[in-house]
Amino acid sequence: MKPTTETAEHAGPTLDRKGEFEVIDCEACGFRHVLPLPTPEELEATYDEEYYSTEKPLYLDEARRDLDWWRIVYRERLAALDGALGARATRRLLDVGSGPGFFLAEAKAHGWQTLGIEPSRQAAAHSRDELGLEIVETFLDDRSAPEFGRFDAVHLCNVLEHVPDPRGLLATAASLLEPGGVLLAIAPNDYNPLQRALREADGFEPWWVAPPHHLNYFDMDSLPLLTEAIGLEVLDRTGTFPMELFLLGGENYVGNGSLGRTCHGRRMRLEQTLEKAGMGELRADLYRSLADLGIGREVQVLARKRDRA
Repeated sequence: MKPTTETAEHAGPTLDRKGEFEVIDCEACGFRHVLPLPTPEELEATYDEEYYSTEKPLYLDEARRDLDWWRIVYRERLAALDGALGARATRRLLDVGSGPGFFLAEAKAHGWQTLGIEPSRQAAAHSRDELGLEIVETFLDDRSAPEFGRFDAVHLCNVLEHVPDPRGLLATAASLLEPGGVLLAIAPNDYNPLQRALREADGFEPWWVAPPHHLNYFDMDSLPLLTEAIGLEVLDRTGTFPMELFLLGGENYVGNGSLGRTCHGRRMRLEQTLEKAGMGELRADLYRSLADLGIGREVQVLARKRDRA
């Protein structure tokens, strides 16, 4: 039996340890997360300056290089939001954790009114100076939320795994939706079956455990459940390409950035080829079927705010 950690708010079996942190399967929260959780001050210091300069120094260059592929991804997300909204007079979009702004730029080009919230100075500056976007350089919380108004859609990509209180952030984001508005949340799908196979058969260490930057570890079940727990109606759940397939095939990109880029390039080629062949729906159906098995590198949840005043 695995040891159990208990605090005033969190309790559950310990899954892994890394440095001063342990990952627990928290019975109170309904998802896995680390302990101890950082303070708001520690989090602000990390993302104000450090994250893009130390953790993702090549992110902007790689994102620019991959932009043709990213536009396919972004157009698919925008189509999902647009389809869920249906006939609506406005298309106002908030991107929480908007990063360098490429998603918002694509949305703006497709007629959306856009606003980004981004705490990183480097990423916010790129969005404003290079892409001409409206960006608020802050964190979304109960204090800042009243400043932003209401939106038809909210997008949170790779944000919830970074914050000490993902349920609170998700609830705050949902509070900014107009009745009938939609929210798209995307997070890594961790402790998934393919990761488990690599640990049990090949002795891989849990490379996805990366505190203090990754604090929470969602999967195909826990993120939809969390979304429902804050009162939204889940419309769809899907995944993205399972990058662990490369590891299972013997291409160990963990800690090898060059090989990781090569594997990512093969994933991009696969998806771009299907798109070019007019088989985007086939790709979407494949990833949705894999998600039913718990498989996919990310979990993506589309949800609606119930249409009431």
